[in-house]
Amino acid sequence: MCPSTSRNSLAVPEESIREACGETPLPDLGLIEQVWETDPIPPADIAERAGEAFGSLPLADVPDGGEIALGVGSRGIANLETIVAGVVAAARDRGYEPFVFPAMGSHGGATAEGQREMLADLGVDESSVGCEIRSSMEVVEVGRTAERDVPVVADANAVAADAIVPINRIKPHTDFDGTVESGLSKMLVIGMGKQRGAKIAHDWAVEWSLRNMIPEITEQLLAELPVVGGVAILEDQRDETTLLEGVPPAGFLDREAELLERAYDVMPKLPFADVDVLILDEQGKDISGQGMDTNVIGRRPFAIQEPEPESPDVKRIYTRGLTETTHGNAMGMGSADFVHADLLAAIEMPTTLINALTASTTRGVRIPPAVETDRAGLVAALSTIGVPDTDSVRVLRAADTMHLQRLYASPALIEEAREREDLRVAEEPAPIEFENGDFAAPSPSETVDTARSTRRGDDCGNS
Repeated sequence: MCPSTSRNSLAVPEESIREACGETPLPDLGLIEQVWETDPIPPADIAERAGEAFGSLPLADVPDGGEIALGVGSRGIANLETIVAGVVAAARDRGYEPFVFPAMGSHGGATAEGQREMLADLGVDESSVGCEIRSSMEVVEVGRTAERDVPVVADANAVAADAIVPINRIKPHTDFDGTVESGLSKMLVIGMGKQRGAKIAHDWAVEWSLRNMIPEITEQLLAELPVVGGVAILEDQRDETTLLEGVPPAGFLDREAELLERAYDVMPKLPFADVDVLILDEQGKDISGQGMDTNVIGRRPFAIQEPEPESPDVKRIYTRGLTETTHGNAMGMGSADFVHADLLAAIEMPTTLINALTASTTRGVRIPPAVETDRAGLVAALSTIGVPDTDSVRVLRAADTMHLQRLYASPALIEEAREREDLRVAEEPAPIEFENGDFAAPSPSETVDTARSTRRGDDCGNS
């Protein structure tokens, strides 16, 4: 039996779901918009600002013509191609020879070519950024930690360079809470460590915890390697670039911690603390390390010795598919209660399992019950939260956990939105339309906004 045939047999037909659940009324859905005031960097200025951030780093000890290794990861960062190209141009203007190396741990199937392809899918290739891409899974041991004698490894190409500069977004992490989470330090420790380094880190995190490990190993890497600093990126609620800053080695961890606090303040969130059913059109590694951002969905079922977020409380999650850029990596699908057959069909299990084994989060890749249609998914979710009342049930549909400005919402949530200054009702509730059992309406992030924007400055067109 071929894999696709086997997977199709796991998806439960809509008729079977409706027979099992009985008559389940579906709520109407309207459209709401979160009202955010943002101040993004104008697109025309991003490359220059990235170059200025790089130029602010202490480069005096880098020899003329020296090689500078630029670490770039696998996340879907806004304007990533432009930012990297701006750093490359600034390095060349100063007489250096920059190259990009994938700093993404085990992503891309833990192969050099797979990681090169992931960068290309994010717009980062030799022609777009103007420098060589050196992709290899080879690492070298640069030291061992003092108390636990844990090996510290790093990308061989980066270690051989005259300077190392990670380029990454600062944001809350999905697996743990700490003074530094997802950002420059984690890229140095896990991303630059490739598959071996990522596996070592996650194995030891079971007793050591990433919140303690990452700062300690970061300090060791700063001492052992020619890391001249990093280029930090902050994004606003619309995932637009709002800050580009060079972070020097002196005070590296302290400054990253300060930027993380700012990132928490502006990260997009669900606008309601209690949700009965959350529908996500897509999940993927380009959206979050766990496919669905745990800080958004309020779930962290795979974590070891790490508490779940206090809010929101989401009773059921139905996930409809994978992003194209995730290349079949379904890490985090275990956080969903139900998934569409399309997600099941798109899974590349070797890539997914390698990621889960490396991160020691195998519970995150448990396959949830799969349904053949969206109507079946919604019926299954509603029928398992008690006796649903279409007037009071709290249902949201989002594009993913990164794009949360525009959301389909049930009447109870629409009425709450009318009373709040941070929310706007864009469309009144109407019956859900289906085509062959699947939602006919486009993803909420694809709906046209004809209302006046509240953003300040130039329109960056990335919401």
